[in-house]
Amino acid sequence: MKKLFSLAIVLLSIISAHAQNDPNAKKILDMVSAKVKSFTTITANFSINSVSSKGKNNGVKSGSISIKGAKYVLAQGKMQVICDGVKTYNFDGAKTITVTSLEESSQSLSPQKILSGDYAKDFVCKLIGTKAGQSEIEMKPIDPRKNFSKVNVFVDNAKSMITKAFIVDKSNNTLQVSFSNLASNKTLDNALFVFNKAKYPKDVEVLD
Repeated sequence: MKKLFSLAIVLLSIISAHAQNDPNAKKILDMVSAKVKSFTTITANFSINSVSSKGKNNGVKSGSISIKGAKYVLAQGKMQVICDGVKTYNFDGAKTITVTSLEESSQSLSPQKILSGDYAKDFVCKLIGTKAGQSEIEMKPIDPRKNFSKVNVFVDNAKSMITKAFIVDKSNNTLQVSFSNLASNKTLDNALFVFNKAKYPKDVEVLD
């Protein structure tokens, strides 16, 4: 078992070493990352459209997100996700809160991660093309443990901000994430990013 684990690490290292990003894609994403890092906070609305591998549209869900450094709060209907920079608390909108470490939650692609533009360590990126002031960049994860196979992001070149993303999972289902009402440097209280069990139903179960 140890030998298999060691081999997997070696193979992953080889893949990482040989995976090269398209310099044009990297340049655009570096600009996005620098722009985002220059903000103290970001707030935005988002919509997520789920489409099955067979083309069935499962409808659109909307929400909002507030970001402050590595911390963020995401609200979607009754559901809520709070990340305090160390742990992520995911409330299912009913009676369960699931707690995961920041490393565990990074296996998925949150709206916060999409907006960041900070993909250099995790993806191999390629510029697909530029049209109407937007660049489309295809990104494939280096780490095979990620629960998605490909992400295409669309960048507003004038603003150096990501406006939407298409996420394809390993079953070939697609999530189409779009952002609107992007605002930066608003004052956000630190208490917003602190998990407080008292704010949830009394019978809520916390799983960690």
